[in-house]
Amino acid sequence: MEMEQRPLLFFIVSAVTLLFCAAASAQSFIGVNYGQVADNLPPPDATARLLQSTSISKVPLYGADPAIIRSLANTGISITIGASNGDIPALAADPSAASGWVSANVLPFLPSSAISTVSVGNEIFQLADPSLSTQLLPAMQNLRSALAASPLSSSVKVSTVNTMAVLSQSEPPSSGAFHPELLPSLRGVLGFLNQTGSPFMINPYPFLRLQLRPPPGDPRLLPLPAQRRQARRQDRDHLHQHVRRAARRGQVRARGGRVRGDGDRGGGDRVALPGGRGRARRQRGEREGVQWQSGQAPAVEGRHALMPGKPVDTYIFALYDEDLKPGPTSERSFGLFRPDLTMTYDIGLTKSGSGSGQARNSSGAWCVPKEGATDEQLQADLDYACAQSVVDCGPIQPNGACYEPNTLRSHAAYAMNQLYQASGKNSEDCDFSQSATLTSENPSYDACVYPGGQ
Repeated sequence: MEMEQRPLLFFIVSAVTLLFCAAASAQSFIGVNYGQVADNLPPPDATARLLQSTSISKVPLYGADPAIIRSLANTGISITIGASNGDIPALAADPSAASGWVSANVLPFLPSSAISTVSVGNEIFQLADPSLSTQLLPAMQNLRSALAASPLSSSVKVSTVNTMAVLSQSEPPSSGAFHPELLPSLRGVLGFLNQTGSPFMINPYPFLRLQLRPPPGDPRLLPLPAQRRQARRQDRDHLHQHVRRAARRGQVRARGGRVRGDGDRGGGDRVALPGGRGRARRQRGEREGVQWQSGQAPAVEGRHALMPGKPVDTYIFALYDEDLKPGPTSERSFGLFRPDLTMTYDIGLTKSGSGSGQARNSSGAWCVPKEGATDEQLQADLDYACAQSVVDCGPIQPNGACYEPNTLRSHAAYAMNQLYQASGKNSEDCDFSQSATLTSENPSYDACVYPGGQ
């Protein structure tokens, strides 16, 4: 059974999952959440081949789908599987139920499939069900005992996913603290994670927070797709640091103010940050998404301010668009890939030389207006493109190399292509509310040169 989902910032951007690892140094990696709330996803074997063509090396699942786990065998990709909220009562009440769960969902796939963590339940402390909150820790303990009983699974960690709502306050980060009413249950869970060296996992949902209450002039909500690469990186890093520090402060306070040193066993921090973009509403003036990626996805190698030697695992949500998720368009549009395995946008995940089907322009190298585009559309396209800082519309000004012919269509074509080229040449960036198309014919003429080409 697949666990209940919300857009996680698994960068964890659907969730900020913070893992405090025992290793003093972290290896860079790219992790992406694999959700399945859709009826049009490719088969697991095709997904496994796609993942192997990318730099993605860690994949959290929301359940324990045997076909997916089996398809990732011998790929070297680390897998997090999930026990659903509905499994918790039985797992908590009966150690034999936990042994049965491990026998069915973990042992058959080891060691070929690299299962690293079992996540028990999803955001239990946010549910109006106090019985589940009290059953969570016994369920985790029973699963851990069942895993430890076999040499094959003894290294598999057990954790649970929380939201930032477990914090009573998070601003400024140094004042971060858990809700007092949650402390009795949280202390037990945190103690278990610390004792077993398992990660503390949390979903921050920064996209949803900024979407609902965007601060005036917040640079993280600049229009897509034109945004300076460095500005994106700085904004993303600032948010990550804020979330990590606030969550970590709350964890330390729940433990009575003690911070374990590098010599002590500990889990790690795993932070999930969403890539939400609201693709279907990506028209001018209706930007529903937040562009977290900077054009090239950096290998994640986060650190805590309080524990600089500890790594923070971070994941991007999500692998695919999920067409059956309820809610606004953005809920169904977090995918880095479409169900046909092509990239929604290119953030540098594809390995050099691999043919994974990117969203790069496959039908042409220049972006131009469609034949049926109206003057009203072209004027709006021209105004929008020239307003972006990455576009230089000087050549279509009087005395510019591309000023003649002095027609709206010619000027719009130049500006639209400039924006398309500057935005990474993803096919989505040559949409302009369906008034543009890609072409393989070079529109350059005389001294007017259109950037582009293979």
